[in-house]
Amino acid sequence: MKNKRIVILGGGESGVGAALLAISQGHDVLVSDRGSLRDDFRKELDAAHIPFEENGHTKEIQNADIVIKSPGIPENAKVLGYFREKNIPIISEIEFAYTYCKGTIIAITGANGKTTTTLLTEYILETAGLNAIATGNIGYSFSRAVMTGYDYYVVELSSFQLDGIKTFRPHIAIITNITPDHLDRYNYDFSQYAASKFRITMNQSKEDHLILCADDPMTIETLHKTEVRAKLWKFTFSNNRECAAYTDNHEVFIAINKKTIHMTLEELALQGRHNVYNSMAASVASRLIDIRKENIKQCLSDFQNTDHRLQKVATIHGITFINDSKATNVNAAWFALESQAEPVIWIAGGIDKGNDYNKLHALVKEKVAVLICLGKDNTKLVEAFIDDVEVVQQASTMEEAVMQAYQSAHQGETVLLSPACASFDLFENYEDRGYQFIDAVKNL
Repeated sequence: MKNKRIVILGGGESGVGAALLAISQGHDVLVSDRGSLRDDFRKELDAAHIPFEENGHTKEIQNADIVIKSPGIPENAKVLGYFREKNIPIISEIEFAYTYCKGTIIAITGANGKTTTTLLTEYILETAGLNAIATGNIGYSFSRAVMTGYDYYVVELSSFQLDGIKTFRPHIAIITNITPDHLDRYNYDFSQYAASKFRITMNQSKEDHLILCADDPMTIETLHKTEVRAKLWKFTFSNNRECAAYTDNHEVFIAINKKTIHMTLEELALQGRHNVYNSMAASVASRLIDIRKENIKQCLSDFQNTDHRLQKVATIHGITFINDSKATNVNAAWFALESQAEPVIWIAGGIDKGNDYNKLHALVKEKVAVLICLGKDNTKLVEAFIDDVEVVQQASTMEEAVMQAYQSAHQGETVLLSPACASFDLFENYEDRGYQFIDAVKNL
């Protein structure tokens, strides 16, 4: 691919990364964003002499050989209509960066657990002395990582990013799980969302590997509908020894290539069933590239999880505050609630993405003492749980929600921010929501 006119729609991290990679490869580039760019991104584009437009698209975008679309732009967005009429290829930044990638790719997707699995896999590889980076939907864009050059790329992928791939082929692909999320982007059709996740394996061959959860119903259902050429490796919380990773009698086993790693569940740094799955997935991937058993065991026992994912913030007067702001869907909130041993004051709410709360009723009845609904419109959340919880309160700011939680909690109880919803009604993103929670707790 040489001397193309590349139009990049979206001037966030992925768009700017793609622009920098494109200009370094001799392409003619335009970045166009319907909103305003961050100051640091403007400076980067100016320094690289890359033209850009913001606060709206002009007709300049129609002069394109290839369009790189931000994952935040829906497939049915009006701005894409012209390019489809003219048969101008529309790809993701992931697909574009893959064109120039020379290292080994471990790609990870799933409704939940993909960030933790990505970071844990990177940690294992780096600890083993490999030149590796976590990239994609986390940290630096894939394009930036490719420009720097690594031997191993651990690429976290959203369904939106996978929708824009054509030739992208990871050597190892992981699907952590498939539960309802972002259904508003998939015509409220769960099977369409699941098919999007399985695009991660569509270009793999028999020399490649696909790792997935044997316990996840939609993953297995979609697997049976999908042509998979890669070698299949499964992990399970049961004692099914046909799987590459399994549990038995409070121990976890990773058994690949006639070598077995085993640890007690208590030895794992990441606790809770969902994190056992994440640890299994990362371990299987690491064994497939011949990381030593000792290195993997050490990393599984001392890894520190990412911020905003079941992050313990403080214990105040015997009340524990946990920041799980990254739980932006029902399944993530289920895992968070399921992992709590003490009564919970649950802060939830935000922008509903077509959530089905039925899965949470039994857990909420069992674990939640007080529900605090945080959002501009809490109607659906209140209606869903009004019969499950004795006390339901509403808040319009994080400070208000944390104060209500603190006043409602008793010694030995847990205040859990696990929203089950997107953050954009009151916050910039889930990180902003999490940091506001941390600040509010520190100000008590």
